Amino acid sequence: MYKKHPAGCLTFCLRTVPRRWASQYSFVPKHEPCQDGMLSQVQEFLDTTKRLFVLTGAGISTESGIPDYRSEGVGLYATSDRRPIQYKQFVDSSKARQRYWARNYMGWPRFSSVIPNTAHTCLTAWERSGKLACVVTQNVDRLHHKARTSNVLELHGSAFNVVCMNCRRQVLRQYYQTCLTRLNPHLTLRPMEMRPDGDVELTQEEVDNFYVPPCEGCGGIMKPDLVFFGESVPQERVERVKRELAKCDALLVLGSSLYVYSGYRFILAGVERGMRMCGVNIGPTRGDPHFLFRINARCGDVLPRLHV
Repeated sequence: MYKKHPAGCLTFCLRTVPRRWASQYSFVPKHEPCQDGMLSQVQEFLDTTKRLFVLTGAGISTESGIPDYRSEGVGLYATSDRRPIQYKQFVDSSKARQRYWARNYMGWPRFSSVIPNTAHTCLTAWERSGKLACVVTQNVDRLHHKARTSNVLELHGSAFNVVCMNCRRQVLRQYYQTCLTRLNPHLTLRPMEMRPDGDVELTQEEVDNFYVPPCEGCGGIMKPDLVFFGESVPQERVERVKRELAKCDALLVLGSSLYVYSGYRFILAGVERGMRMCGVNIGPTRGDPHFLFRINARCGDVLPRLHV
């Protein structure tokens, strides 16, 4: 039988998540509660691990109220015919950039105010205990940072920074939001349904009248400092993740289908190293053939019940 989670650690996990956020499960796909037998598998996995490498995906953040793309019945692909902007579209079309920034501007207040859930804060507790060595996240929401996990690598970058595509000047996304507000006084911020990357739906008129400021340094195109669909993860970032992976003896995937290669490549790297690997995700993952097991459950239903 799995061990009960220490009261102090569980308190840390729960007290940092207000009740109004802890029950936001509208973007979590249908699933069965995690049974004790499943937990015992994960507990044994942790007990025999010295340095744990964790890879997280959108499924860990749906419990905080951020929708994902691929979840059955509730993800963007299941509920809308809209698709995220491609890197080439953003680079080639000023109209595409105008549409992107207008929608992102309206969604930013809500997206940026989302807070971590119990899964995020439990990982912080694991890190403080010495069990967790590194978190690599495919998410751009900064929730691991908000949960105060120290060693976090953002594989796809962060929505909280904006970078000039010409001179590489960086500014905080909140500063850029202030610039957008000043230049678009006609557009009133209002609560709207949020999409996976924090943008919302707007009328064509609202988009057409939206002004996007260029780089203050060179006049270049400003882009969120994240990896768009169709864009490659910087190689130096990939190599840094591999170096962290080499320091660990086990890999745990949380909330990711591993559909995109950018994350799946580290499963293949783990296979080459002979690492023990497992996953917690609602629905099948691309890594299942390489896992010792996969728990079909919410991350927030599993992590607080484990002992490290």
